[in-house]
Amino acid sequence: MKYIICLACFFSVSAVAETEAELIAWARAIHERVLTVDTHVDIPANYGSDAYDPMKPGPRGQQVHIPTQIEGGLDATFLIVFVGQGPLTTAGYAKALADAMAKFAAIHRVTTLQYPDKLSLALSSGDARRIAAEGKKVVLIGIENGYPMGEHVELLDVFYDYGARYFGHTHIGHNQLGDSSIAEKRLNDPPSRHGGLSALGKKAVERANRLGMMNDVSHAGKQTTLDIIAASRPPAIASHSGAKGVFDHPRNMSDEEMTALAAKGGVMQVVAFDTYLRAVPKEKTAATQALWAEFGIKDFPDMAKLTPDQLKTYRARADEIELKWPKAGVRDLADHIDYAVKLIGIDHVGIASDFNGGGGITGWNSASETFNVTLELVKRGYGEEQIAKIWGANLLRVLDEVEDYAKRTKRRK
Repeated sequence: MKYIICLACFFSVSAVAETEAELIAWARAIHERVLTVDTHVDIPANYGSDAYDPMKPGPRGQQVHIPTQIEGGLDATFLIVFVGQGPLTTAGYAKALADAMAKFAAIHRVTTLQYPDKLSLALSSGDARRIAAEGKKVVLIGIENGYPMGEHVELLDVFYDYGARYFGHTHIGHNQLGDSSIAEKRLNDPPSRHGGLSALGKKAVERANRLGMMNDVSHAGKQTTLDIIAASRPPAIASHSGAKGVFDHPRNMSDEEMTALAAKGGVMQVVAFDTYLRAVPKEKTAATQALWAEFGIKDFPDMAKLTPDQLKTYRARADEIELKWPKAGVRDLADHIDYAVKLIGIDHVGIASDFNGGGGITGWNSASETFNVTLELVKRGYGEEQIAKIWGANLLRVLDEVEDYAKRTKRRK
């Protein structure tokens, strides 16, 4: 059972820990007390099946299970309803909607039928706090890519009723709602399709506001991001992004975007994704691309299509690549957190893993290693109150504000 409390937030690390062992013990005590929220954990199409049973850790690519959450002290996860970008056609939208609803169904099956004694679906910030206090793991739902909505903004009502509490407008590739941070060559994307958020995208922002669903700018292009932040009445979030000021990657947020997000009360969840945290050696990129091409992988969800034997071979080859060129580590993640805290303030920064979707770094490559993030923050001088904010209090505060706005404006109006 965990509670967000602060008994010694204002004591320096040196005042409570003179040795490495004492520092680790102090960090572990903090980790046990704060509510830890990871805002981005992908799930495959087979989530909740024998191939991905949340109580039975499986292949290494499955990074989050109830036992590993318990081991690492990860209390709450946003499970993601993600569908990759496809053609902007009636058939494309229909398939995307079917795929999205299958993931909603899987999450409900796991939380209501399979393991209701171990975890529960939270439909509000209050639910999240209550479930954690009861000693169960918290599940929330986020949507990555508004593509399944098609051109029907009223489908956001359906997504909300099925539990979605944040709405990510884009993924890789421009869609009907706005321009992405990365154009999709496979779909013959131009550099820009809308010049930012589309007219339909603005309607989606407004509808999410009225429903009580957070608008998410991660994966959106710069102008799209600024448009979403400006259009949203309550604060928006970036569910899993890095800081461009630390490493210049198309998926990372510029100082202008981060500042705009914070100015309206929003939160940037810093993501533990190797290639967003620091430059990857060109040789490693080439080796990984060759491996993906060999196995017909175009995006991470394609790995679910591999046979057990193929997956075993793929993992072995991927391990060889990782041994030669290791991933970024927890220190790299903390560098981005430090940068964000200094630029936009402690009240506007959080953490996301992007586990099962390419995320995971040295030291935090599964839910079982979650404590290592807290330990690094303690080593850098963050106090308990600050760590509690970063690990979940900031995000839940935004959800509070979004819920309050929806209540004031009557969500079904």
